[in-house]
Amino acid sequence: MLFALDDDIDMQPEDALRQEENVQTESISPPVQRLDGKQDKWAPRYLCIAQPPAPFTNYAKGFKIRLSDMGGAYFFTSPPTKSITPRGLRAPELVLTGTTNKTLDIWRSKFEDDDHLLSLTARLGALPDELCKHWKSSPLYFTAGKLFNCQPGGVAEGGEPLMLGQTSMEDWFDQTCPDLDEEEGRQVKMLMRWILQYDPAKRPSPAEILSDPWFGEIEVESGSFK
Repeated sequence: MLFALDDDIDMQPEDALRQEENVQTESISPPVQRLDGKQDKWAPRYLCIAQPPAPFTNYAKGFKIRLSDMGGAYFFTSPPTKSITPRGLRAPELVLTGTTNKTLDIWRSKFEDDDHLLSLTARLGALPDELCKHWKSSPLYFTAGKLFNCQPGGVAEGGEPLMLGQTSMEDWFDQTCPDLDEEEGRQVKMLMRWILQYDPAKRPSPAEILSDPWFGEIEVESGSFK
């Protein structure tokens, strides 16, 4: 996403632009240490935590944000022959049918594909029949529409199916213990569920996402939620 900063940012003193070095306020990480406890002469002393540019951004009327692609863009009439989207970020229709559409970025492989699709069905629910019929290896995992095996590649000869707990997207979100109250968490989960729909036609556009009430409740100056 590209947007303009204040015109006078070049006039700001260096101290105003330098990131605060304070572990307590989470502007930087705790000291970096090797897992084995040994000294690492080449490791940085700490990592800087990403900070919003809100203090140096003018949000007056007319403020615009442009969605930009730094190298992977293509015309829908001439899509690439091989997808450049990382496997874990591919929408199911891209994995199963190779279909390209304008909602692929909104969503934002053989055994690897199977692993990815199994993860999607666990988090988001069963694939619709129109997509599932393109998943040629689905019988390795499902019978009569019911999951019986989670081992990518199928059950080994003489082996037993592997069954894992199926955690929905909403439950997975809650388990991460985000720094949100219950109401804001509910709104975020509804927004995620709206975005991650199997039917591309039902996914929201960037403008519709930004019009969601959750974004409208964010106080720009403080970055807090009303």
